[in-house]
Amino acid sequence: MKILFYAPEGRPEPWLSELQSHLPDAQLRVWHEGDQEPADYAVVWHPPLALLNHPGLKTVFNLGAGVDAILRHGEQLPAGLDIVRLDDAGMGDQMAEYVSWAVLGYFRRMPDFARQQQQAQWRFLKPNDKRQFPVGILGMGVLGQRIAASLSHFGFQVNGWSRSAKSVPGVTSFVGDEQLDAFLGASRALVCILPLTPATEGILNRANLEKLPAGSYVINVARGQHVDEDALLALVQNGHIAGATLDVFRTEPLPPGHPFWSEPRITVTPHIAAVTLRQVSLEQIAGKIRKLENGEPIAGLVDRTKGY
Repeated sequence: MKILFYAPEGRPEPWLSELQSHLPDAQLRVWHEGDQEPADYAVVWHPPLALLNHPGLKTVFNLGAGVDAILRHGEQLPAGLDIVRLDDAGMGDQMAEYVSWAVLGYFRRMPDFARQQQQAQWRFLKPNDKRQFPVGILGMGVLGQRIAASLSHFGFQVNGWSRSAKSVPGVTSFVGDEQLDAFLGASRALVCILPLTPATEGILNRANLEKLPAGSYVINVARGQHVDEDALLALVQNGHIAGATLDVFRTEPLPPGHPFWSEPRITVTPHIAAVTLRQVSLEQIAGKIRKLENGEPIAGLVDRTKGY
């Protein structure tokens, strides 16, 4: 079998070496513009359209859970090309750690204590009541469910919203557009972990953010395009939103002059909530390639109509 590899940043050699160790009989090569040699599979991150239209390519494995960088090509993608996303591959634990840190930090009023430290103030602050602090998770896929389990462990009431009905132990489920308003109104902290699709782009606009209870907190670990950044900033500054922890942005890297940098109630991290773990990810991809070669079904096939 012949496998292409493409990632626009970093050195490809460690990736190729690791993948070769799992598939010793495979012929691996880095894809370059103009490559027309036969290939069966491709392992990619943010691939150009020319790679996706490579002659003979049967399946593309994305080095991440979100496949929006592939699906953005729309109808220009070959009709018979299968797209496969990672099934967690260590990202669930990372996401759960990051979101738990952000929720617990706000719940325990750590930003307030940090501001007091800057002013050399030693002052008691009334703690939040967990019974009045429900956490809402937008997106109840594999990663959303892992986050929900972590927050439930700490005793938070967890609500989950998804397009289709999900039954997750310990989570109150809200489904579809007709229950989105009720979900937002019941979320003191809101976590966005949705896939980016035409239906979810801009979902955290001003109208929906205003449906959150006054004093709510926003955490986005999905895609920057889910959030109207101007609206979020305005609602933080007028006090309706108490603050936010943001790991993703419409423009990355976040430009130096962006107002999020200087807003003390917004915490910025550089898209590190969950990073692709090379060894675990390539082991998973290699296992799926072996199954395809044996004519067996695999998990993680993307439904282009849904966008995930």
